[in-house]
Amino acid sequence: MKITDLMIERAMVMDMHATTKEEAIDELIASLEKNGRINDPKLFKEMILKREAESSTGIGDGIAMPHAKTKAVNEATVVFGRSKNGVDYKALDGKPSYLFFMIAAPEGAANVHLQTLAALSRLLIDQDFVAQVKKAETPAEVAKLFDDKQAEKEAAEKKESAQAAPKAPANEKFVVAVTACPTGIAHTYMAEDALKKKAKEMGVSIRVETDGSEGAKHVLTSDEISRAAGIIVAADKKVEMARFSGKKVLQTPVSDGIRKPEELITKALHGQAPVYHAEAGAVEETAGSSSGSVWSRIYKDLMNGISHMLPFVVGGGILLAISFMFEHLGKNNTIFQMLSAVAGGDTGAFHFLIAILAGYIAVSIGDRPALMPGIVGGFMAYSSNAGFLGGLAAGFLAGWVIILLKKVFAGLPKALDGLKPILLYPVLGLLITGGLMYYIFDPIFKWINTGLIGALSHLGTGNAVLLGLVLGGMMAVDLGGPVNKAAYTFAIGVFTSGASNGGLMMAAVMAGGMVPPLAIALASTFFKGKFTAEERKAGITNYVLGLSFITEGAIPFAASDPLRIIGSSIVGSAIAGALTQLWRVSIPAPHGGIFVVALSNQPFLFILAILIGAVISGLILGFWKKSAADKTETVAERA
Repeated sequence: MKITDLMIERAMVMDMHATTKEEAIDELIASLEKNGRINDPKLFKEMILKREAESSTGIGDGIAMPHAKTKAVNEATVVFGRSKNGVDYKALDGKPSYLFFMIAAPEGAANVHLQTLAALSRLLIDQDFVAQVKKAETPAEVAKLFDDKQAEKEAAEKKESAQAAPKAPANEKFVVAVTACPTGIAHTYMAEDALKKKAKEMGVSIRVETDGSEGAKHVLTSDEISRAAGIIVAADKKVEMARFSGKKVLQTPVSDGIRKPEELITKALHGQAPVYHAEAGAVEETAGSSSGSVWSRIYKDLMNGISHMLPFVVGGGILLAISFMFEHLGKNNTIFQMLSAVAGGDTGAFHFLIAILAGYIAVSIGDRPALMPGIVGGFMAYSSNAGFLGGLAAGFLAGWVIILLKKVFAGLPKALDGLKPILLYPVLGLLITGGLMYYIFDPIFKWINTGLIGALSHLGTGNAVLLGLVLGGMMAVDLGGPVNKAAYTFAIGVFTSGASNGGLMMAAVMAGGMVPPLAIALASTFFKGKFTAEERKAGITNYVLGLSFITEGAIPFAASDPLRIIGSSIVGSAIAGALTQLWRVSIPAPHGGIFVVALSNQPFLFILAILIGAVISGLILGFWKKSAADKTETVAERA
């Protein structure tokens, strides 16, 4: 693909006047419309902003690449724009953007926008080239720079492919790398080029495999892997790792491949990386490795369990709640019986909650061999009434039992390696986990769980309101983070334990979680002067997110103004949670927001509690927040 076939000279904006992100987008769209490349500028802008809402296309180093694929585009086009003073485009590195490449792709144009993004990214990693583009005086000069650079790049790649995997002296400084990002577009190739460029400066030979949008390219050979001094995996998504078993592998985010290529290459050359073992996906820690804090590791393991459990909670919980609507027709009603069987009872989704939670906590710790003992341990906790807490214990126990077994059998002869995953780990893992759960943990957590249910079932109104206030407030503390998940997990535990007030706790956390996005939506609607045009548009989507019980809709606003957004949200969420307990509102579904309100024992009061909390938070935010003009001035001062 030749970039200048899409980058038409007459559409280039050589001296942009925009001072804000939205103005920059409008200026580039105006050029597209003027040159007949789009037929619906309003729709095109909506699609551009939709993509920006996912994450900024300001990739850093002064470059932004907004893009959209839509029926509003007549012909694939790249609009080049340049700002001499820079624009605060909310770039990933927090710095102003100077060069803009707006990619417009028609709806039926396969992956033209992805291919264009990839091609542009590979050229723009070269800072010398970027500097030349910034200095270009005319559109013709910009086009020539891109033509020359792309021809140079393609010639270099052709030469590299022809010389792939040469036999090298044993003492050669040689490393290999894999780069990959979730979308497989810009950062994948930027990391590749950064590593190659730095390796050349350091006098180090390197081979880089890219796992991009078009599949893996320059795939590493077994010979290259075997003779490499070290391996760099700069990736934000899963890549094929089994081939690196026994080698020192430095695993790091793809952004480090772009920002820290010299550091990564140096560590790989000096063996400052953990040894990767493909047998169970384990990593043996050695000098130079880092595993993070104990609490961050525990949180990661817990979230792995919860994320796998949530589909069972949402699907099973909502269907179980719907089954109650048919119960009045009689328990012999076939729809009621079907929904009960699918969602609850001894065969439905709710039957698996604790087992799945425990199993995937175990997997996060001990990888696949820990899955079976984790699931069985979780099922034992469920069956013995050790409840949610017993399931947590089973998951962590099974994971660490497998870690221990791996260390115990690490010295076995290689010929017996095949016995570990198919015989030793399943049998001993299940025996040890199951035995400890049966004799120790199930009895302990059954006693704790029974006591907790009893205490919650006899809460007086005052204590219930206080608990609802705390749970509701916790939902807004970090908007989907550890504190939010702790409150939600507590409510799920009570909900699944059979406690008479499980639905009450669920009402408190659901109301508390719905308030933050709704409060932002209300504030951006009624205090328009406090929000930019872009924020007001994003605020509208928070009506839908809030009503759907998706607290994370508030995160983009909290990122730019955490004190005011989170502070005001906590107040309203706490009030909403407390009101649900004061009015004894119960929700028989663990998710769904407004869509399960009809299942509540007091739907009107549930909606009223949410509305009161959202209005209070919205008013606090509206009066507390600085005006959009003040905000713009602050950004200008920083620039």
